[in-house]
Order: sequence, then C-alpha cells, then structure tokens
Amino acid sequence: MKKTISIIATTGVVILGSAFLTDSVHAETPDNSQSERSTLNANLSEAEEKIANVMIDLEDLNEKIDSVNNALEQNKDKMSETTSEIKDTKEEINTIENDVKNLEEDIEVRNEILKSRIVSYQKSGGDVNYLEVIFGSKSFSDLIGRVSAVTKIAESDNKLMKQQKEDIGKLEDKKASVQEKLDGLNDMKVELEGMKETILAQKEQNEADKKELKEKEQKLRALKSNLQDKRRSLVTINREVEQRSGNVHSSSGSSSSSDGGNLTTLSKKEEKAPSGSLSEVMNAGMPYLGTPYVWGGGSPSGFDCSGFISWAFSQAGISVPSSTAQLQYTGSKVSYSNIQPGDLIFFNTYKTNGHIGIYLGNGKFIGSQNSTGLAIASMNNSYWKSHFAGHVRRIK
Repeated sequence: MKKTISIIATTGVVILGSAFLTDSVHAETPDNSQSERSTLNANLSEAEEKIANVMIDLEDLNEKIDSVNNALEQNKDKMSETTSEIKDTKEEINTIENDVKNLEEDIEVRNEILKSRIVSYQKSGGDVNYLEVIFGSKSFSDLIGRVSAVTKIAESDNKLMKQQKEDIGKLEDKKASVQEKLDGLNDMKVELEGMKETILAQKEQNEADKKELKEKEQKLRALKSNLQDKRRSLVTINREVEQRSGNVHSSSGSSSSSDGGNLTTLSKKEEKAPSGSLSEVMNAGMPYLGTPYVWGGGSPSGFDCSGFISWAFSQAGISVPSSTAQLQYTGSKVSYSNIQPGDLIFFNTYKTNGHIGIYLGNGKFIGSQNSTGLAIASMNNSYWKSHFAGHVRRIK
C-alpha cells in the first residue's frame, strides 16, 4: 500500500508539472520547443496510463497470491484432518474384523456341540432314536421323564440352531458394515489424491503469479524512472521557454483537476454483471465468496463442489441432486459452443466429471474448489482448461 501511495504521489507531481507547462506555453515560443513539449506531454500521458494499469494489475495479483496462499494452508489442514480420519477408520475396521473373528469362533463351537449331539442320539437317523428312548421306558413315570428329557433336548437344539442363525445374520451385517467402511475409505483416498493434484496445480499457478508479479514490479519501476526523467526534461524545457518569453503562469487548479482524474482512474475497475434467466442461481453464492471447502458441505458454513450447486439452485426454488455422480445426468446436455450463463460445467479432475461449477459468462464460472473455497475462476486458467472436456448441462 505504501508503494501504491508513493506511485500515486509521483504521478500527481508529474501531472502537476505537465499542467503547469501546458498553461505556460501559450506565449510565443519557437516551433521546435512547442513540438518537443507536445511530444513529451504525449509520452508523459502514456506513461501515466501504463502506471495506472500496472498498479491495478499489481493489486489484483497481490490479492490472488494471498488467496492462493490461504487456500494452500486450508488444504494442508484439510489433508491432515482427512489423514487422521483415515487412520481412525482403519482402527475401527480392525476392531470390527476382530469381532467378526470372535463370532466365527463362537459359531464353530456351536457346530461342534450339534455334531456331538447328532452322533450321540441320531446314529440310526431322524427321529427313530427319540422313539427308542421313549418306548424303552420301564414304567409310566419313567416314560414321562424320558419324554420330558427328549423334549428339552429338542428345544435346546432348536434354540441353539436359532441362535446360530441369528449369529450368522449378525455376521453378515458386520461384513456389510465392514465393506461399507472400506468403500467409504477408498472414496476418501481417491478424493485425497484429487485434492493433492489440485494443490500441486495451484502451487504451480502461484509460482507463475509470483513471477508475473515481479515482472510487473520491474516494469513499474522502469516506467516510474522513465517518467521522472521525462519530468525533469519537461521542467528544464519549460524554464528555458519561460526565460525566453518572460511569461510565467501558475496552474495549480488545473493540475489538481488532472491529479484527481488520475486517482479516480486508479480506483475504478469496471465489472460486468452476469446475465441470463438463472441469475438468481448465479448470484446466490456471491455474498459467500471465500467460504471454505468442506467435504460433503452444502450450506454457507462450508461447501463442496456439488453441495454448492444443489444449494445455489435451491435458492431459486429449483431442486437438483447434491452429487456429481447424479448431476452429470441432470438436465439436458448442450454443446460448449452453445453454452449460456447458468449452465453446469464439469471438469475431469480426480475422476471423469469429478468437479462442477456454474458458468457465469465471459469464460468465468463460480464453484467451490478445495484449493480456494467458493470462488470465481477462469476457464482459461491452465489447470481448468486442461481438465475441461466440453461436458455442459442445462437445467430448465
């Protein structure tokens, strides 16, 4: 900011000199002096305009680099959090596998008990042995006792078999739970690799931005030095003309007006508002730019890419899915040559159609990137350009 103020001040001083000279040359002067002053004034105005443009670009680049650096820090935290979650999930899976192993051992013990009983009282097969036990009784009371014993054995076997069936059901549920955990863990690994890829791409982009920033700073210094040289030359010529003509005029009011005009130019940066029938959807996320990327998030407290899409459309009363797997088939497919603001665009990141955004027009889209959070990005960016395969969907 100090550098910016310094350059603005320098620009103002030069314009002051320029205005002073312009008003002071109305007196009769040699043709060659008039021509030289006109040339210097033109060069001075051109240099001032370039400085203003460079300053705007410089501020934009500084903001962009700060944003990317913050995004890198946030992604570093997210990667650490995800790694920790993977570790916890693996430990939970190990616990479940131990439970499954114990359950299998219990079932094996029960199988041995059933086998032992079958050998002991069903050697001749079926229920015949039950009849032999009953009709082998020596008295009525013995008969009652034997019937009761046989009944208890049968009930016990039935309970044991029922318990075994229930335990087998539990085992199947445990296995299904383990498989679900494994599937979720694999998805998290794939997403983590995608995040790493994006972060590396953002790092490369960041380095490119830094290089561009340094080049612009060097150009700015060169322009400033050149501007000062022109100013000194202009002042020297002005003094010579004044000495010859004896007519000196002050034009501080004009210089103030000129200086104010340049300051206005520096502070203004015109932006075009998005257009299209889905403007409510497109504008829904604007107040929340910078919201951090959150895996599975679908609210202004945190979005992932598909969660933001679903939320943005809901603000216009339109219901769409909240996963890229479903969104890639939602609405109608249109060619990129017919793309309109409000269309959905897909990028092949860690998988085909792995990332999604809302097209805003002029090559821009809004989306929740795990590198920047909710942000407006350019499709001409080298990363997004290389990952866009032309898949566009239109929600009617």
